[in-house]
Amino acid sequence: MIRSISAAALAFAALASPAAAQSPRPDQLAFRELYKELIEINTTLSVGSCTAASEAMASRLKAAGFADADLKIIVAPDRPKDGNLVATLKGSDPKAKPILLLAHIDVVEANRADWERDPFKLIEEDGYFYARGSSDDKAQAAVWTDSLIRMKQEGFKPRRTIKMALTCGEETPDTFNGVQYLIQNHRDLMDAAFVLNEGSGGRLDANGNRVSLGIQAGEKVYQDYTLEVTNKGGHSSAPVRDNAVYHLSAGLSRLGDYDFPVKLNDAVRANFERMAVIDGGETGKALAAVAKNPADAAAVAIVAKEPGRNSMMRTTCVATMVNAGHAPNALPQRARANVNCRILPGEGVEETRLALVKVLADDAIKVTTVGEPSPVSPPPTLGKSITDPVEKVAAKLWPGVPLVPVMATGATDGRFLNAVGIPTYGLTGFFSEATGNGAHGLNEKMRVRSLYEGRDFLYEVVKIYANQK
Repeated sequence: MIRSISAAALAFAALASPAAAQSPRPDQLAFRELYKELIEINTTLSVGSCTAASEAMASRLKAAGFADADLKIIVAPDRPKDGNLVATLKGSDPKAKPILLLAHIDVVEANRADWERDPFKLIEEDGYFYARGSSDDKAQAAVWTDSLIRMKQEGFKPRRTIKMALTCGEETPDTFNGVQYLIQNHRDLMDAAFVLNEGSGGRLDANGNRVSLGIQAGEKVYQDYTLEVTNKGGHSSAPVRDNAVYHLSAGLSRLGDYDFPVKLNDAVRANFERMAVIDGGETGKALAAVAKNPADAAAVAIVAKEPGRNSMMRTTCVATMVNAGHAPNALPQRARANVNCRILPGEGVEETRLALVKVLADDAIKVTTVGEPSPVSPPPTLGKSITDPVEKVAAKLWPGVPLVPVMATGATDGRFLNAVGIPTYGLTGFFSEATGNGAHGLNEKMRVRSLYEGRDFLYEVVKIYANQK
């Protein structure tokens, strides 16, 4: 994988100056209308409908010339609003395995009273698109739909079949997950040589210069654990040291002081090597040192100052919710906490639970796994067949900007596909600031320039992949 990245890209941290503001091209304006339509269809779990969004995108594809047989809206019988769209642009070689373009169309809840703007209206302001889903993940869903429309209208005949799946439930998988449902019930629609998904974009510096382009190979596993202490309780006027709250709080304190071991997979090691060149200074030296020797405690401490990088190099577990007691004048009979872990790919859910038990170091604290464990699989390999097309198009659009492998510290639907042997990579070409774009939070946004550039980038990359032998 490391050899697959151009050595020239590592020689310096090239910066591409931000493009001057330009009026959108006619094709970009047409894409903007598609993006706007998708954004303004509410697809939250509480009141929204992914089925409505799937139908809207299917209508656009049909208007572009797609046959009904190549547009399938898959709805689970007991989830009428959680419909998924699978569209197919047939290839010329029936022996060539297809590629799959994946994006989820459901979004996180958004309270209008908390937002500066209506979260379900696309608003363009000061060079950004604001709306819930403007970044996560309707930007990529809109680009995939638009790409298929452009290919159909241009008469593009790919060698490989190109599939697109717009799915529901990525944000609320414990309720319903479209990718899981499709794998279990319509596996033929999801089978592919590899998948392009959300999960990685590009990094901008404080001046809007493009610093690096990311490609994701692997992601951490999301898993919650319940910590619980039970006690016979009693009257608060006669306290005892055997207190459920004290047991739990002492255990959580030990967890707060604990760091899981550093373990670098290929993607993270390559990321640290490349970002060492880009960042330079003390941080760059520390990144290079950790990449060479993960046991270098001094270098690890410097890298760990940045939470995202700390999470990339180790499993992390953090207390997120606590509940205890039943009355203000009674000794607590029960104390509970939720601990959220993000587990390195390849490490087990049960293995992590046992590690928590050891760290908490108190037999009074019972640790149980919450819900159905997420599938665990090693990260997919980054070979030249994946990286070469990306580097080719990136060199044309953003000369000198290096390609940097990353591992996602969050979780995407890619975990389900990787687990069944379908390699899934995160690739968007959407550049953003280090501070992020507000995904899952207030006033979510997408830089206008980044969306339009990412659209051009993904379109060209997909066409190259689709004609690979």
